[in-house]
Amino acid sequence: MQPEELLYRSQTIGNIEPIEYMIPYPSTQALIEGQTLKFGDQIIYEDHNITNMGFYKLIQKTAHWLNDEGIKPKENVLIQDIGFPQTILLLYGLWHLGARGTIVENTDIDISSKLPVKIINLENDLLQNISSYPSNYTPRYKALLNDTAVSIVSKNNIIFLSHYGLLVNASGLQKLSGLKPGERFFCDLPPLSSFWVVMSVILPIYSGCIYTKKGPSMIMTFDNINTGSGFKLRKDWENLDDFEENHVAVCTENTAAICIGKKPIHLTEFSIENRLLSVKGHSVMNGYLNKNNMVFKNDYVIIQK
Repeated sequence: MQPEELLYRSQTIGNIEPIEYMIPYPSTQALIEGQTLKFGDQIIYEDHNITNMGFYKLIQKTAHWLNDEGIKPKENVLIQDIGFPQTILLLYGLWHLGARGTIVENTDIDISSKLPVKIINLENDLLQNISSYPSNYTPRYKALLNDTAVSIVSKNNIIFLSHYGLLVNASGLQKLSGLKPGERFFCDLPPLSSFWVVMSVILPIYSGCIYTKKGPSMIMTFDNINTGSGFKLRKDWENLDDFEENHVAVCTENTAAICIGKKPIHLTEFSIENRLLSVKGHSVMNGYLNKNNMVFKNDYVIIQK
């Protein structure tokens, strides 16, 4: 059986194949369009006084600018930390254009020989760069659900994550965390992981919350935090028995979140034994660059710590 077929079986949970579970938005590009209509005048980024509609206009300006920079649909573009909210804006601009973001977990990693990636000159402020562009942009290509949205470059692997997996993981995380529209929310992750993409980039837009550092009622962080204040993210999923009810297990191969406490997020099944994670469901990655590195057992993807 080919790796692609094994992977699709791992992305199927029960009798529900990925294509059968349609979340409200079929892509991240459609997400921002839909949320603009739903929450247009509501503030999304309170600390910068940006509404959903205002952010959507900035995304389209960014897509125009990226197009003039020579970026084409399906190309990989390095995500550089250019501050908030510019880094988030850059990623949404790439998605609106139909391109893909590439995140390097460690700046010491040389990706030139592994993945063709374009690097944009971002010496000037992004908001300044896009200021003169029109606030409407009709994309020539709209990414499909299963298209790669982000490539995560780690020391050992390059991991491909789809628009579908990102949206499903954000949806499952919202359901299990109880994040509600209009709630004040913050996540302090730097733009160096898939966890940042799900929790800082997609989740606020998807949930319709108000993203702010000032008095949020829910925080997601790797730091210690009380149950009533938010959720502590943990990469040490092999220690699940020690997890508290507000601890979130994260793993890039499952896009971001696996569970909160010991409860799996929606459309995810997993087990942990001898430092091996067996996971299946709709958040499972679209694979490694080196397909031979993937290990399967009984329709589960096996991840070794």
